[in-house]
Amino acid sequence: MPVLPVFQDWNQKVKKTFNATSNELVLTVKEAGDSLGLSKDEMKIFVNKNSLTKVPIMRSTNRYLLLKTEIDDVVAYTSQA
Repeated sequence: MPVLPVFQDWNQKVKKTFNATSNELVLTVKEAGDSLGLSKDEMKIFVNKNSLTKVPIMRSTNRYLLLKTEIDDVVAYTSQA
């Protein structure tokens, strides 16, 4: 019986490649939203409202990654409030 390849989400694949080749760690929009208790759609609104850095993904106009350091700062700030 042939072994089926393990499915890897496209955003996770891009994130893994980016993190392997950059000094800056990134998160997907979903991961960032999960850390703040927001849905993916709510997180996209939060990113725009708070002018967080969007790391563009080549060949995609609607997808982007977020800087982990910025999300960590937001999480730390909200936990203090």
